[in-house]
Amino acid sequence: MNIVIIEDEIMTAEDLADIIGQIDKDIRITAVLNSVEASLRYFKEPRATDLVFSDIQLGDGLSFEIFRSVRIGTPIIFCTAYDEYALQAIRSNGIEYILKPFTVETVIQAIEKYRQLKKYFTPVEPDYEKLIRSITGMDKMEKKVGAVLVYHKDKILPIGLDDIALFYIDGELTRLHCFNGKTYVVNQPLDELEQLSGNAYFRINRQYLVNRRAVTDAHHYHPRKYVANLSIPFKEALVVSKNRTTAFLQWLTQP
Repeated sequence: MNIVIIEDEIMTAEDLADIIGQIDKDIRITAVLNSVEASLRYFKEPRATDLVFSDIQLGDGLSFEIFRSVRIGTPIIFCTAYDEYALQAIRSNGIEYILKPFTVETVIQAIEKYRQLKKYFTPVEPDYEKLIRSITGMDKMEKKVGAVLVYHKDKILPIGLDDIALFYIDGELTRLHCFNGKTYVVNQPLDELEQLSGNAYFRINRQYLVNRRAVTDAHHYHPRKYVANLSIPFKEALVVSKNRTTAFLQWLTQP
């Protein structure tokens, strides 16, 4: 999803971009514009923009001037400290009206509203990939995968996913650490293991993929950063990447 931010206060724009970046790793901030003039120049060219977050009172005028001057079909989420512009916002492709100071929750709710509206108005197309996988039986094969193979001395051992506390990158190797304390080298990249393990595991950063059963709780490590505390002894602190904290906290609430 490509998002454009229109905001003339630098700190506010940075905070908003930071919150949006935490919500979903597939979201991309394609531009941060700080004036009516800059926005008009930007939108005069064709842009692949899915959603706009816009303040209303900018240094050189109201953002409504932008949307009156340039035809923009993109939905707009207005973020402002004033509530008297709601009607004009609706007339300018506004789908949500957030009063400042915004919070993580209000931004998440606004993006979720956009997704629901998009889902409602987008024609449903057949999932051809899912259909092919069903016909070939690949989906059933994947559902049966409950273990990974490791090489230990002269043997190949299957280690159940339920027995693994976490996967991690150690130098050039990928390793797994079991609840019983044993570790093994895995001949699979972490990206592939993330796909294999499903929602039971979470990629807290580039180095670690953690089993939900291994996480007891989390605590603040730095503003907007967390450390995942484990139920087993481990050599290093597991710091959750800043752009993954929101998804991590949501994942912790899952059964």
